[in-house]
Amino acid sequence: MPWDRPARHPWEIPLLIVVIMFTAVAYLLALLLLTVELFADPVVDEKGVEQTGSILTSPYVLLLLFAPVLLWAGRGLNLATQRVNGVKMSPTQFPEGYRMVQEAAARFGMHKAPDAYVILGNGQINAFASGHGFRRFVVVYSDLFEVGGAAREPDALAFIIGHEVGHIAAGHVSYWRQLGMFVAPWLPLLGSSLIRAQEYTADNHGFCFRPHGASTAMATLAAGKYLNTDVGVDEMADRAALDRGGFVWLVNAMASHPVLTWRMWALRDRSKPGPMFWRPSAPHSGLIPPRGGYPLNSTPPALPPKPV
Repeated sequence: MPWDRPARHPWEIPLLIVVIMFTAVAYLLALLLLTVELFADPVVDEKGVEQTGSILTSPYVLLLLFAPVLLWAGRGLNLATQRVNGVKMSPTQFPEGYRMVQEAAARFGMHKAPDAYVILGNGQINAFASGHGFRRFVVVYSDLFEVGGAAREPDALAFIIGHEVGHIAAGHVSYWRQLGMFVAPWLPLLGSSLIRAQEYTADNHGFCFRPHGASTAMATLAAGKYLNTDVGVDEMADRAALDRGGFVWLVNAMASHPVLTWRMWALRDRSKPGPMFWRPSAPHSGLIPPRGGYPLNSTPPALPPKPV
């Protein structure tokens, strides 16, 4: 797949349709409650005293009624926060990351590259994509860079940037899509499954952009940027087929991102979509663990440059 257009996970669109249907029903119920409240006769008790309680005071009903405005305002505040606090990538600020964003956007056929910002990570390895109006942007935590603004692991950073730009290219940050998914956080298992499918789709974009950065990116997410060389990605990915049990299933089912062992398996085995609900199985018995065991990961991590 590296040289074709990125594949969308096959579960994404069916789950999106179901979630949008639930969201539409919730919006209609909230409007129905508003109509009943406005036009129904007042309720009085046996003493003839009018009841003043209102179902519209329910926070859930109010949240649904004002969802379009709240979502629009939240996205606008998020963008404004990055614009006033983040370091905007440019040819002179974090030029390596800037170039990756431009190349990823071109790779995915986007007419305009999104803006990109670097924010203080405080030890966290993370990135996200969002938008407001006609603007789209990517935010990368500073811990993915090293002293001097260069990427500590260029291939890993390229994969992560490809993943985030992929969210934009796949339409995941669209206002209308997010409005249609508004009740997803309140749909047990269903909402988280949709978001996991979107993450697999974004991983496909990252793999298309920098396939050989996938393993380093996963190792960095697992152990951080200083200990990622100690991670045996194959050994960790193989646990996806070995670790079993109801709680393992539940942790993945409730997660917004695929659990790391399953995600590593999916990025290694490109013959099928990432596993959504059931752990993957080895194509042949006896292959896990491999004969002779796993190689020792003893490569010393690259040290940051020392100040002169």
